[in-house]
Amino acid sequence: MSFSAEVKAELDKQIGASRHCQIAEMAAYVANIAQISDGKLLFHSENDRLLKKVFTLMQKTYSINSDDEGGDLTVSDPAQVAYVTESVRYSEMQGGAVSPLLLKNSCCRRAYLRGCFVSIGSMSDPEKHYHLEFYCSEMPQAEQLQAVLQEFGIKARTTVRKGHTIVYLKESESIADFLSVVGAVQAMMELENLRIEKELRGDANRRVNCDTANIQKTLNAAERQLEDIRYLQERYGLQRLSDPLRQMAEVRLEYPEATLAELGEMLDPKVGKSGVNHRLRKLSEIAEEHRNRCGG
Repeated sequence: MSFSAEVKAELDKQIGASRHCQIAEMAAYVANIAQISDGKLLFHSENDRLLKKVFTLMQKTYSINSDDEGGDLTVSDPAQVAYVTESVRYSEMQGGAVSPLLLKNSCCRRAYLRGCFVSIGSMSDPEKHYHLEFYCSEMPQAEQLQAVLQEFGIKARTTVRKGHTIVYLKESESIADFLSVVGAVQAMMELENLRIEKELRGDANRRVNCDTANIQKTLNAAERQLEDIRYLQERYGLQRLSDPLRQMAEVRLEYPEATLAELGEMLDPKVGKSGVNHRLRKLSEIAEEHRNRCGG
């Protein structure tokens, strides 16, 4: 089962305790997967769990059952159709947006978002990348979704794909906040654990890359030092150097792979890392001056 399906499966078990919350969630299903045809209210979806959720809500909210017609859910009785459509203010739905009167309470907005995600939402596998989206049929619905998400401090963006407006979230924090808002606590905790694991792996990789870069930098510096010292040995003469610099050059030639600290321990008297670095830099300066004076 995909992560998106796991989230929806968890949300399928969530039903608002208050009737107004149930109506708000039902409004999302009516707006997204229902149509009225020949006086019947028809709910169509290839997701059997979603249809089961709608069936459960119909029973809890309106105490009515629906008919099963070829895998769809249908309310055929005219009085019951009117009962449902009037409760969700079907006549006020414009471009997939529901009546703002249904979303006055925070709990109702949560239920509405839950219904929207289950019916028109999807989410990518967070182990690969972070992306949650709603596939809206028209712009009014997208704008309403953005506004409702903003009520919870969740900033969503929009884009157009194949003639439909997509409302989407790409930041892991925003997605985690959304899952918490709609009641997908288990999915939210799994997402947070995955995010922490990815951050730890990223930190480890950055440390390894940094260590590798530092090692390479040290090796390059040692190679340059050896090149300068060999130049002085062949073209200048180490005997012309002061005793501390000559000793430094001889120790570096004998131990080309030693660290600065190790080189300092080999000198007599011993010298710290900064002292070793100063002497090596001085040797390079002398070599460079001699090259310039002698034309290379």
